[in-house]
Amino acid sequence: MQNNRATLAIAFSAALLLGATAASAQDQRPAYSRTYVEAPSTHSAAPANKADGVRFGIRAGLNVADWSGDAVQGVQQLLDLTDGAVTRQQRPGFHAGAYVSLPLGPRFTLEPGVQYAEKGVVVTGKLPLEQLDFLNAKATATARMGYIDVPVLLKGYLTRGLYLYAGPQASYLATGKVRVAAGALGFTAFKQDFDVRRYFRSIDFGVTGGAGYQFANGLGLSAGYDYGLSSLDDSNRFDAQNRVVKASLNYTF
Repeated sequence: MQNNRATLAIAFSAALLLGATAASAQDQRPAYSRTYVEAPSTHSAAPANKADGVRFGIRAGLNVADWSGDAVQGVQQLLDLTDGAVTRQQRPGFHAGAYVSLPLGPRFTLEPGVQYAEKGVVVTGKLPLEQLDFLNAKATATARMGYIDVPVLLKGYLTRGLYLYAGPQASYLATGKVRVAAGALGFTAFKQDFDVRRYFRSIDFGVTGGAGYQFANGLGLSAGYDYGLSSLDDSNRFDAQNRVVKASLNYTF
C-alpha cells in the first residue's frame, strides 16, 4: 500500500513539473514586436503559411542633413578665413515612407522600404562690418535636395522591443535646387530657387544604421545615421557625400 502511495505521489509530482515547464516555455515564446508572428502549428503534412509573419508599416520623422568630403573641408577652411562672416550649417528636413517587415526568425527581421527624404546644407553670409551689424544684412544659400531612399535593413532584437538595425541604401535624386535669399532688418529683399539637379549624381549609394524600440501596440521609435558613399558631383569636379542624422516614429500594422 505504501509503495502504491509513493508511486502515485511521484507520478503526481512529475505531472505538475511537466505542466509548469510547458507553461514556462509557452510564456517565453519570442514576441519582440508585431514584426514577427510565429506561423500557426498544423498537424497535417502541409507546411505552415510562411507569410503569416509579414507586416507592413509607415514611418516619418525629422532629418538633420549635412555634406562631408574634401570639397566641403576646403570650403570650411575658406569660411574660417572670413572670421564668422560666412558660416555653414546643417539643414533640417523631414522624411516619410513605408516599409515591409519579413521575419527571419524570433530575433531577426529583414525590412526593405521606400521613403522621401530632404537633405542638403545651408551656407549663410553677412556683411563683415561691425558698423553695419544693426542692419542684420545677410545672404543664405540652401541646398534643397529631395531624395527617394530605398533602404534594405537587417534588424536584430536584443530584448523584447529593443533592436539594432543596419543595411545598404540606394537614393534617387528626385529634386535638386539651391535657394538663394538675401535681406536686411528682418525683411527678405531677394529669394530665388535655382535648379541644379543636372549637376548632381542621380543615384547615391550609402549605408545606414541605428537603434529603436518597437512597442506591442504597433508604435515604434528609432534614431539612425545615413552615411553616403558616392560623390554627389556628377562630373567629379568636387568630392562631397551626404550625411544625415534622423529620428523617426513608425507604426507597424
